[in-house]
Amino acid sequence: MKKFAMLLVGLGVATAALPAAAAPWQNINQRQAQIERRIDQGIRNGAISRREAVNLRGEFRQISQLEQRYRRSNGLSMAERRDLDRRFDLLARKVRIDRNDRNNRPGYRR
Repeated sequence: MKKFAMLLVGLGVATAALPAAAAPWQNINQRQAQIERRIDQGIRNGAISRREAVNLRGEFRQISQLEQRYRRSNGLSMAERRDLDRRFDLLARKVRIDRNDRNNRPGYRR
């Protein structure tokens, strides 16, 4: 009886944890739209300089072109998907850093 109860508790914990682990995942198009939106917002509110925006958009374009090459060759494999996720993670981190580095605000000197 104890084993059965422990099994039920274990299944309940695993079931509760599964949606939480899957929740932050976004498909590639959603990630692209979110990153592009954050770059646009940074430009509009002055948090991202023109030079930073050019660099971020160039990197964004390179990742998009890589995605197109991957998709042309029999769709996305899991390895290609992981590669794109890693690249988008790095780009999102760069956007976050550039938005918060305060180098485009009054009083900043380089």
